[in-house]
Amino acid sequence: MGDSVWIALALVLVLEGLGPLLFPNRWQRLMQKLSQLPGGELRQTGAFLVIAGLVALFFLLR
Repeated sequence: MGDSVWIALALVLVLEGLGPLLFPNRWQRLMQKLSQLPGGELRQTGAFLVIAGLVALFFLLR
């Protein structure tokens, strides 16, 4: 089980790195737009992503 956590973390790093690697200009513009969002809106976006990830894990690990 411990190895699974490290594998999952490594996959997150790979996926997070694809955006800046493949589309640096678009990624930079996206980060600028995100930095201008109000805190509440950014928090809602984060909550949606967490919930979507948990739902995906639920179906993948059934």
